[in-house]
Amino acid sequence: MTPLTPARARQVFLLLTLTRWFPVGLVVTVTTLLPLERGLTVTETLTALSVTGFTVFLLELPTSGLADSLGRKPLLVAAATLQVGSGVLFLTAQSFWAFVLAAVATGAFRALDSGPLEAWFVDTVHTTTPGADVDRPLAAQGTVMGVSMAAGALVSGGLVWWHPFAAWSALALPYAAYAALSAVHLVAVTLLVREVPHHPSDDAGRGAGLTARVVASARQAPGVVRDGLRLARDNRVLRWLLCVEVFWSVGMVVFETFQPIRLSELLGGTAAGAAVAGPAAAAGWAVFAGGAALTGLATPRIGVARTAILARVLNGLGAVWMGLALGPVGLVAAYLVTYCLHGACGPAYQTLLHREASARNRATVLSLASMLAFAAFSVASPVLGVLADLLSTPAAMVIAGAFSTLGAVCLLPALRQERRRAAAVTTPTAAAA
Repeated sequence: MTPLTPARARQVFLLLTLTRWFPVGLVVTVTTLLPLERGLTVTETLTALSVTGFTVFLLELPTSGLADSLGRKPLLVAAATLQVGSGVLFLTAQSFWAFVLAAVATGAFRALDSGPLEAWFVDTVHTTTPGADVDRPLAAQGTVMGVSMAAGALVSGGLVWWHPFAAWSALALPYAAYAALSAVHLVAVTLLVREVPHHPSDDAGRGAGLTARVVASARQAPGVVRDGLRLARDNRVLRWLLCVEVFWSVGMVVFETFQPIRLSELLGGTAAGAAVAGPAAAAGWAVFAGGAALTGLATPRIGVARTAILARVLNGLGAVWMGLALGPVGLVAAYLVTYCLHGACGPAYQTLLHREASARNRATVLSLASMLAFAAFSVASPVLGVLADLLSTPAAMVIAGAFSTLGAVCLLPALRQERRRAAAVTTPTAAAA
């Protein structure tokens, strides 16, 4: 099958980013508030939601091994199917264990979804332009993701305010819309993704039946996973890049989970918090898009690694500021700055990861990063929930934000690698002159 041109692949990549993330924007604020409204405590809510991360941790490498051996598209289709199911489970959950089940389904979907679309895009580009950096397309993806999430969060706030069905909670309608639009994403993935052969044996394997290919790929998957783990063991730069996820994810607990909780505390209730958190999240994802776009401008000027370091430090300090804010206006202002910097972190960091990966293990490398991120988020969430119950929500936010800034240290090996890479390019040029 003829691969898509880089321009066409970019269009598909950005369109599927839109259909993937707009539904998530609908529920980004109500995911935490819905369990609270249905009777769970803060600690119970964060514990139930943390199961998502533990599920991803367990499934991330096996599914990424399948993505690298079987192909990207089958994993994307399976992920989109589970996304629909997870939305239905959250919509109908009424107890702690029901939310745990919904979180498990979400974790399975996220494990399948983590990496294959991005890996598919990079492999497609490298088919015609081997070794090309993808920092600008990834920055564009971050912008599309931010705009999609912003639009979804804005619509979510409108749905909560509208509340047309008195028999339903105001927080339930966004989840119903999420499930429906996830089905649209499933159709788009099925129709638009054209698989790129990335092993020499792939073309020969196309003639085999689907069952035979799945069995063969399942047999290959452990080897692909082992190769990815060996790469992380032997590649010092990659090993430190993966550690960045631990610090980044602890900071994310502040602006992803505690922000609507803190707003609800300041405004006096979950419904009031959700009504404000929706538009705030919309604005947050809009500035996230702006942060991603700024990365596309900064990387050619100061370098990819320096951009990642600066964004990491400032994002952590923004989370500290959120904890110190004394009123809803100050909290929202700090949240917007922090989320802009969150958007700036992604494209630079992902570009550094892609420099250390190849087509054979790209999805595995991305999944290693995602696995650590979800594990750190899942461990940190209940711990910070306990700190919030024992001390206060602001104290837990400040502690997490301060810890997050330390992740910049883990980017220093990548900075040194980038300097060596630039010197290697400059030296032959100077010799030729």
